[in-house]
Amino acid sequence: KFLIYMVEIKNVWKKNFLPSIQRIKNLIRKNSYVAMDTEFPGIVSKNLNKLKKNEDRNYQILKNNVELLSLIQIGFSFSTEIGEVSKSEGCWQFNFYFNLENDMFAQDSIDLLSKSGVDFEKHEKNGIGIKEFSDFLFDSGLIFNKKIKWISFHSGYDFGYLIKILTKKNLPSKRKNFFYLLNCYFPCIYDMKYLSYFSERLCGSLNKLAEKFCVTRTGQAHQAGSDSLLTLDVFFKFKFFYFKGMIGRQFQGILYGLGLKSDLEFFLPENQYKLGYLEF
Repeated sequence: KFLIYMVEIKNVWKKNFLPSIQRIKNLIRKNSYVAMDTEFPGIVSKNLNKLKKNEDRNYQILKNNVELLSLIQIGFSFSTEIGEVSKSEGCWQFNFYFNLENDMFAQDSIDLLSKSGVDFEKHEKNGIGIKEFSDFLFDSGLIFNKKIKWISFHSGYDFGYLIKILTKKNLPSKRKNFFYLLNCYFPCIYDMKYLSYFSERLCGSLNKLAEKFCVTRTGQAHQAGSDSLLTLDVFFKFKFFYFKGMIGRQFQGILYGLGLKSDLEFFLPENQYKLGYLEF
């Protein structure tokens, strides 16, 4: 068993993309827990006051921004069900094509990412194409797989970008249809931000939770690989110290700020059957 702070973060660019994804396909055979984090160019659309329900308003703001903007990084960190992480292949950071001259962004987010070590010139020259990454996801065994446990933190935008990449379409107009797609592609999700409210009201950022558990960060904050590793480590602290090693199904598939317990009724087979079709 390797300590997470000893794990090497593998950077994936266009040139080493193919050999990297082959190694990941082999890796998931024994590693069913996948922590995920993304970096994206901020929020450029914010005001939607006409919607009264917070979750619906949050979703419409998310939808607007995800459709306008492009992903910069995504990090995947892999472990076994007891938290074992490979020292040499436990964390992979995918770096996508991004052009500051053509792609939309929020300046404060770009400034923060640049200070955190994101090389936008390299992203423009050597970044991975979104289509190639989408093809990899469909062929990887990571999606449509009930055995894979996705771990994230306040991850509405993270999964929003993934749904956009996978469907090659704009996000559904209705929140419940977004959750339908989410449940299809990612059958088992745990959002750490949501889980934290059932653990003696441990609120705050991912960094605050890491401090609470004395978790040491590997790599640079505000980069997807490092944040995914930190999410994975904090999750297993939660799992074993607060949930006694077992997290119930009632916590699956809920994204903080977007999904409530009442939304889970939507996933009952009889309700999905009654829906008949999805309105996008």
